[in-house]
Amino acid sequence: MMIFYEYPKCSTCRKAKAELQKLGIDVEVIDIKTNPPAVETIKSWLTRGFELKKLFNTSGNSYRELGLKDKLPTMSEDEALALLAADGMLIKRPILIDGDKVLQIGYRTPYADLTL
Repeated sequence: MMIFYEYPKCSTCRKAKAELQKLGIDVEVIDIKTNPPAVETIKSWLTRGFELKKLFNTSGNSYRELGLKDKLPTMSEDEALALLAADGMLIKRPILIDGDKVLQIGYRTPYADLTL
């Protein structure tokens, strides 16, 4: 079963989840705010071709409040990973994972266009 990280109040997450349901795809839903992924999980996403800076929700309040636009370029990878694991609202969402494959971070392209 696929894993779908979301923030339930996020309209984009709700739209993406509705599309998955329409496609008949069952997912295990995880609230990224109350249960953010561990450092090891996020680190594994990086080994699958995702850049660390692309994981950050740059339009979110947490990102702005922490001043990460200026701080992120000088942070170590470990510091950035620790921040993401500590505050799920810093992570771009939704995230769709199938086994050990991260299919999509964020939602711009309809899931019907992905190879699911």
